[in-house]
Amino acid sequence: MGAFGTGAPRLLAVSALALAMCAQNRAPRDRERVAERESMVAEQIEARGVRGTRLLAALRKVPRHEFVPKAVAAEAYGDHPLSIGHAQTISQPYIVAFMTEQLGLHGGERVLEVGTGSGYQAAVLAEIAAEVYTIEIVTALADEARQRLVRLGHGNVTVRAGDGYAGWPEAAPFDAIMVTAAAPRVPEPLKQQLRDGGRLILPIGDEFQELLLIVRHGERYEERRVLPVRFVPMTGKVREPL
Repeated sequence: MGAFGTGAPRLLAVSALALAMCAQNRAPRDRERVAERESMVAEQIEARGVRGTRLLAALRKVPRHEFVPKAVAAEAYGDHPLSIGHAQTISQPYIVAFMTEQLGLHGGERVLEVGTGSGYQAAVLAEIAAEVYTIEIVTALADEARQRLVRLGHGNVTVRAGDGYAGWPEAAPFDAIMVTAAAPRVPEPLKQQLRDGGRLILPIGDEFQELLLIVRHGERYEERRVLPVRFVPMTGKVREPL
């Protein structure tokens, strides 16, 4: 009993010291990553014309390095996409910013994302919108993204594993919909799940791809091609013959 009684306070003291040392070692790295985000926003995004105040604040806040594999975490703030496994990628920061800006979010919206990936785009959307629903066809990625988003405090994001072609009918209508994989055509259910005045953005095409912005006006849909891009292909029902 004597050994236990004298050893316990010492163990607690050592543990407290170890935690303090870990915090000291982590702090410079955390500050460094904040500086990387600031640089990313200034040099890759603002310099290319993205101006939305809420969007820029979201990009400065969301720790992009938490959404990539550890093997490529050092490259998290680079001006390029990164592999996240399962033949999927996390988009280039500028593309994340550009597509989000095209949705015209002001706060309070309900947004659907098709193609969760690692969850980074959903996290950025969640900093602006009130509710984010996101669908990922690769179950392992959906599970990982769900856990990651919860751990990072994005409680307004709901993740579903499945084919995003049919959208999320029970949560519709949506103020905005984003698809983060290239489709050969626009999934009709997604158009129907837009609120009047809502916006849908998605990459269209296979070898040659463009971002297509669709705005709903009652039963009429205005379409505009806005930027050439390169995305991984959308899979599932969208690839079936009509």
